[in-house]
Amino acid sequence: MFSPLYNHISKFVDLSDDERETLGSLLKSFSFKKKAFLLEHGEICRANYFVVKGCLRLYFIDIKGAEQTTQFAIENWWISDLTSFMFQKPSAFFIQAAEATEVIAIDHRHHDEIFNKIPKLERYFRLILQKTHQASQMRIKFLYSQTAEERYFHFNKLFPGFVQRVPQYMLASYLGFTPEFLSKIRAKKVL
Repeated sequence: MFSPLYNHISKFVDLSDDERETLGSLLKSFSFKKKAFLLEHGEICRANYFVVKGCLRLYFIDIKGAEQTTQFAIENWWISDLTSFMFQKPSAFFIQAAEATEVIAIDHRHHDEIFNKIPKLERYFRLILQKTHQASQMRIKFLYSQTAEERYFHFNKLFPGFVQRVPQYMLASYLGFTPEFLSKIRAKKVL
């Protein structure tokens, strides 16, 4: 049941059968329909989610009332409002299923227990967080140093299948422009 996560972990650290069994006893799996919320603004984020199948997004509502997507998570990616999760404070974000999604969740109450029982997982999560932080830094750099068209074509080159998976308004929000502008970029590409 948790083999996708075990396979992902094995790319970074090796777990014994006993460690896998211990980890499995502290995990839960969930399925969410498209547009379902895993977290809403003002709630406390109670879990860190590993996507087995599907797509989740993390977003907030800006001062103009527009949704601003800050992160996507597809297969083998983690997603959480880390600040809310770690400090158990109300979230300023939403986590929503962009498509029907299956996840494996680590509940906050088991977070430290997992590290105490399986110290190797601290290394795993450190490596994952380093990759996530690096990707976040590059996204911010691209927002400030590339034109909207350059951002779209760069993202499309890196994740060609992903561009077709998510609704246009979510992708536009993530890339920092309006859905109408994204339509114009796509129309130019076709011409």
